[in-house]
Amino acid sequence: MRKNKRSIEAPWDRFFREKIIRIFSEKKTVIDIGGGLRVSKKKGNRYDPGREWILPYIEKVDYKVMDPVDTYHPDIVGDIQALPMPANSVDAIICLAVLEHVEDPITAWKEMYRVLKPGGFCLIYVPFLYYYHAEKGYYGDFWRFTKDGIAHLSRQYTSVEIEPVRGAIETWIRLSPLGRVSVFNRFARVLDRVSGKLKSDQVSGYNVFLIK
Repeated sequence: MRKNKRSIEAPWDRFFREKIIRIFSEKKTVIDIGGGLRVSKKKGNRYDPGREWILPYIEKVDYKVMDPVDTYHPDIVGDIQALPMPANSVDAIICLAVLEHVEDPITAWKEMYRVLKPGGFCLIYVPFLYYYHAEKGYYGDFWRFTKDGIAHLSRQYTSVEIEPVRGAIETWIRLSPLGRVSVFNRFARVLDRVSGKLKSDQVSGYNVFLIK
């Protein structure tokens, strides 16, 4: 049953799962900037029960959540644009759906590179064609990222893997009122597969895996 489920897994979900397993299997210190993994009910403003499969991996490492405010009880209060860690001190960074909310994402990208150890891992998600999603009083919504922009920002890294999230048709449905109904999203994903639109550059966003 598990094999069949994995066989229909979306390529971006498979990419995410494989990179998460690699991070938590190979590294000892992991900083989750913004708490984007959403695996803790006590740290961060979101919780996703679908991510509970990650918990056994987290228990084996020094995992910390960082946020710019103490409202949601992070382990570290800090600004991604001026990370409160020495250079070359962190094994791995997870930064999911954060950089679009940062006033200066170029500086933030450089800061993550600075604090990572040589050979350190960085897993990022950034949106491209995606709806406005600021949270009043907590963060704004400033930026979107193309594949070319990601490659440019990541040029210092020794390894760069960029995996698109959603195909063109599902991205269009997601942006429309129909995107609120899961059956339309599933149908659009099927259409993307049969039409070859999974390889389109018109996507919702990108999962990015970087090695310093």
